[in-house]
Amino acid sequence: MNTQKNTINNKSTLTLSALALAMALPASAATTLTKDNGAAVGDNQNSMTAGERGSVLLEDVQLIQKLQRFARERIPERVVHARGTGAHGVFVASKELDDLTIAAPFAEAGKETDVFVRFSSVIHSKGSPETLRDPRGFATKFYTDEGNWDLVGNNLPVFFIRDAIKFPDMVHSLKPSPVDNIQDPNRFFDFFSYEPGSTHMLTWVYSDYGTPASLRKMDGWGVHAYKMINKSGDVKYVKFHWVSQQGIDNLDAKEVNEVQGKDFQHLTRDLYSEIGKGNFPKWDLYIKTLDPSQLDDFDYNPLDATKMWLDVKETKVGTMTLNRMPTNFFQSTEQVAMAPANVIPGIEPSEDRLLQGRVFSYADTQMYRLGANHQQLPINRAKVEVVNYNQDGAMNYSNTTSNVNYQPSHENVAENPIARRSNTELKGYVQQAAIKKQQNFAQAGVLYRGFSKQERTNLVNNLAGDLGKVKDSKVMHKMLSHFYKADSEYGTRLTKAVNGDMKQVKQLAAKL
Repeated sequence: MNTQKNTINNKSTLTLSALALAMALPASAATTLTKDNGAAVGDNQNSMTAGERGSVLLEDVQLIQKLQRFARERIPERVVHARGTGAHGVFVASKELDDLTIAAPFAEAGKETDVFVRFSSVIHSKGSPETLRDPRGFATKFYTDEGNWDLVGNNLPVFFIRDAIKFPDMVHSLKPSPVDNIQDPNRFFDFFSYEPGSTHMLTWVYSDYGTPASLRKMDGWGVHAYKMINKSGDVKYVKFHWVSQQGIDNLDAKEVNEVQGKDFQHLTRDLYSEIGKGNFPKWDLYIKTLDPSQLDDFDYNPLDATKMWLDVKETKVGTMTLNRMPTNFFQSTEQVAMAPANVIPGIEPSEDRLLQGRVFSYADTQMYRLGANHQQLPINRAKVEVVNYNQDGAMNYSNTTSNVNYQPSHENVAENPIARRSNTELKGYVQQAAIKKQQNFAQAGVLYRGFSKQERTNLVNNLAGDLGKVKDSKVMHKMLSHFYKADSEYGTRLTKAVNGDMKQVKQLAAKL
């Protein structure tokens, strides 16, 4: 008992000492980061989680506040994914997946589910040229007979960051400066120099995959791990991959300039034109699955959005065909509200920290952008009857006739146990800490070595074009060390291309 008391006293003493030290810091010390109410922020790098592999906690005020404020920065244009092109279509399941999930689209082979897909530019504004280098959104709304399911991904398999608490910072760095409204590599490479996990995504974006030649000729990826749950309650982790039947076609830098001089909206024009001719594009949907027990079998964390699941078998589960363009751009493409929060029984978000933030942030953004009743709009309306007691608000045109607007009640409106969330074992402590097994560079190296000789040259030239504009030598060499750590040839060629100091790059890389 005395030992326990002494331990508590020691902890208290340490805490008080740290507080006293903080209060005694000289005026020249770094400015303290605060929340909107002026309170100091203790950790702005990691979301608060229930243990190492637990979900993100709603009590993380800094995370929630950053995402809320970030979602409200633009009126009415989307903050990200502003420029978009949408199309209607149908998904046909190729096999029954009842061993994996009760999700409606996979209930039986041949089952058809209507879809709407929105392709988009991630960073650039609504009127920007479609030739600009950018990840491309690939978001699919499934109008299932169990409600709407939104699979909201990109044309690239990974992302720049692994924690949603960094999402506003990342986008701020990539967007134009708040001072002169100019996009500047000095700003975003400054940020990425502190995010070594971005090396993989930067390698994708600065390859020719960052400038697709056609929306029809690019793959789509769910990026995150999700969960599939079957009727017995068994859980599998899953990743989704749309494989284009048209193949993949990208533009190199020379072709970008040629296309931009002729047509800066080539992606939208191509999709409208080809579907109008009856050349309906198709994508096969593949999935990869892991047992929960397999999550520790890798030298990286499979729930890390900066990672691909390499050497895990893919299985085809269906085919999507886009066969109709919207009759009105605004009413469909502009008002469609995609959000990872829109899931159906049999599919759940994983504990991926970036996905956990997106589950809140995207739904909150749509509610802010389109209003509380945006899911009553025709493009967002579920095919099944919506029964709940969410009421009133702007633009509400539901037909409420009952005096009962609460539950439970004598009216027979009840929960469906099949839609209950799966059970996830939690271990550890509520924490704010980075994930373990980060492996920030290995997969970027695998990607580089997988490119052809010409693709490697294009990648180096594309990266050097922006990295060579960085004025701060420390930032530039820090970034070069990341690419060198991924692959020595990659980093060496890039260092030479920007006239960097190879000795300094190797010294920095040795410390990573």
